[in-house]
Amino acid sequence: MPVLPKKKVGLISCSGEELPEGMLSRVATLQALERLRPNETVTLCLPLFLAGNDKERAFAKFYPTIAIDGCDKRCAARATEKYSAPPTASIVIPEFLAARGLDAPKTRRQMDAAGERAADALAQEIAQRVDEILGVKREPVAEPQTAAESEAVTATCSCGSGIPVTRLVIAGKEREIVALPLIFEQFRNDGKTPAELFDAVKIYNAIPAELEAAYREAILCAYAAHTLEKREG
Repeated sequence: MPVLPKKKVGLISCSGEELPEGMLSRVATLQALERLRPNETVTLCLPLFLAGNDKERAFAKFYPTIAIDGCDKRCAARATEKYSAPPTASIVIPEFLAARGLDAPKTRRQMDAAGERAADALAQEIAQRVDEILGVKREPVAEPQTAAESEAVTATCSCGSGIPVTRLVIAGKEREIVALPLIFEQFRNDGKTPAELFDAVKIYNAIPAELEAAYREAILCAYAAHTLEKREG
């Protein structure tokens, strides 16, 4: 397997605004990102993921993810599985609340006391899942650190995760190809043939049908150069 950048967990939060549980999903995910596990997590934008954003989908293919869904439709989990890979963990908020005896906020626009308790518990659950995925053991904390007491941090998106982007001149124009060195390394290590390479690249990159021949030629040339460099190195 290729040597990947520092392993982080992508959090894919339900973006549904018609349910209180959708707001609860976003609030709890933000707490996990900014306060509880800021150095171990990044956020994945579900609308961008569904729209075909290459970097979002590439991250979810190479890194573990947690889907946090506001209802049993499981939009976040299903989109992750359809376009990249099954999420490593999945949390369905109504099931989580029922198991913990907690209530969702009464409205979809404003947190009440019950919603805040639920958000805190859900954020802790997300953090615990992150630790389990990364194999991290932490000492129990008596009192959760509040946002005011914690060091100021900013949630990061998957585009800052270290997934490489290669620029190739294709059909007379410089174009970005996501995760190309990682795909090259996987193919070399798995003993796959160059004939299969282009299909793998298409999984992570949206390639216009009319430019497939040009993309194929440029990618195979880049792969040949990569293989030669590895042999000489």
